[in-house]
Amino acid sequence: MIKGHEGGLLAGLDDIDWAKLHHAYGSAHDFPGQLRLVCCDDEDLRKSAWLHLFNTIFHQGSRYTSSAAAVPFFARIARSGPEHARPTALHMLTRLAVDWHDAYTLPAGIDTATWRALAAENTPERMAAWYEGRLAAENDPERRSILKEARDFCLEGGTPDSHASTLPSYDAVRTELRNLYPLMEDPDPEIRVRTAYLLAWFPEEGARTIPHLMACLDREQHTQARATALVAAGLVGDHSLLPRLRPYLSVPEPLVRWAAATALARLLTTGSSPEADGEELVTRVIEELTQAATTPPSAPDVPEAVYNEGDLRGYAARALAPLAVHASHRPARDHGRPQRGHRRRRRGRHRRTRRGLPRRSTARDRPVRRSQRRHPAHPAVRGPARALGPVRNTGRELPA
Repeated sequence: MIKGHEGGLLAGLDDIDWAKLHHAYGSAHDFPGQLRLVCCDDEDLRKSAWLHLFNTIFHQGSRYTSSAAAVPFFARIARSGPEHARPTALHMLTRLAVDWHDAYTLPAGIDTATWRALAAENTPERMAAWYEGRLAAENDPERRSILKEARDFCLEGGTPDSHASTLPSYDAVRTELRNLYPLMEDPDPEIRVRTAYLLAWFPEEGARTIPHLMACLDREQHTQARATALVAAGLVGDHSLLPRLRPYLSVPEPLVRWAAATALARLLTTGSSPEADGEELVTRVIEELTQAATTPPSAPDVPEAVYNEGDLRGYAARALAPLAVHASHRPARDHGRPQRGHRRRRRGRHRRTRRGLPRRSTARDRPVRRSQRRHPAHPAVRGPARALGPVRNTGRELPA
């Protein structure tokens, strides 16, 4: 039934000791059989197998030791597997990399530096040592049993910390990107859409990814594929892309204009000084995003690959907030005498500062702070970040 796919797609599958790896329900010994079924000819068996895989190696957003090991096989299926399996394989790769709640990372994109720093605090090795210390000091038999189970779990490569447990899967997908870039030229538009969406979440690969996204935009005719590639370029690119993306503000398709404005808003507010950007471009982007927030573009064809979980109106509003702050810092046109009362307000702020009190927040401050609170990996945000993978409900303790 699946003999034709064993040679290339699943080569090496049985060389991995899956029984020693974990998924949501314990040992991952059943993974090879389920993976073979997603390539079979029976539609009911395929659906059941995909459901089983999503519920085990990606259970409610959690990732396990088997999740990263499964990534190369999904990448092969996405590249050259049966046509019915390829889109779902790309969907699985995206979920294993960044969960399903991309809204928690927008409009700035994923902060991988903070993610890696948080993951380094609770690696399996460090967690195992912590549990070992607690175990040595514990006399209660029931507590010792729980601590021993948690220690052994960490010694086998697991960790109950969300940042540390999700990072291996993310990095496994990152390693496969070089093999997935050719899918941007795939004849199936759904494959191109899903690939562009996946590329949006790897800013560390931006230098390699941008040429593929730009080449896609030069030839792409499919509306959602163009829009998805534009937003991806904005999330992984830099200020140098502004002149390349600006012309897309004038195309007839509302979805593409929204995507261009969204990408430009992120680039305008990241890594550049406000004075360097033209007022005309900032104004044009604000107008387009305001229009999208009022009347969002129609729903695209591939709902699983739509940013902000399909809420384009909300994404437009998110993109506008930091852009409004950016615009407010542009040099004023009138450099003459300050308006009456301006000096008095400044003296009041400085007087408050001299007394050792914090400066009162202004209207210009608040949008920045709200956007920071929304960002899951901002240093001021403590606790689990859903976009980087929620903490699994393992019943195991975390260090205080």
